[in-house]
Amino acid sequence: MDELPTASQPPKAPRKYTFPKEEHLCRKKLIEQLFSKQGSSFGVYPLRLTWLPAPERSSAPPQVLISVSKRTFKRAVDRNRLKRLIREAYRLHKYRLLEAAGGHPVAALGILYTGKEKSGLPLIEKKLISGFTRLLAEPAVQPVP
Repeated sequence: MDELPTASQPPKAPRKYTFPKEEHLCRKKLIEQLFSKQGSSFGVYPLRLTWLPAPERSSAPPQVLISVSKRTFKRAVDRNRLKRLIREAYRLHKYRLLEAAGGHPVAALGILYTGKEKSGLPLIEKKLISGFTRLLAEPAVQPVP
């Protein structure tokens, strides 16, 4: 028998596994800031996560940039497949950032594929989850004005 929400327990909204256009990082100025000295980064092979710290912890989704090197993967088919796999893994696991206790410290996030060989979805998911865990464990960095 299902329990009805009580006054002390508000009803939980179902998770939305979406990646709408508003969450895509497209502004050149923000992308430049992401890859300048203002951004922080670390690698969880075959991914590299680069982020801009938010002014305060938030539960709003960060804007995300996904990139695969043209130098490593010459064929657009391969780059597009890897980007599609990364987008899918992010879409399915972004709730780990959004539902973190106290919010997350990220305003913009860049997910770069740095591997030399093509990977499957299970490996990308595993590495993205460990990257999110490490990102949430990072000390809160104040943004540079």
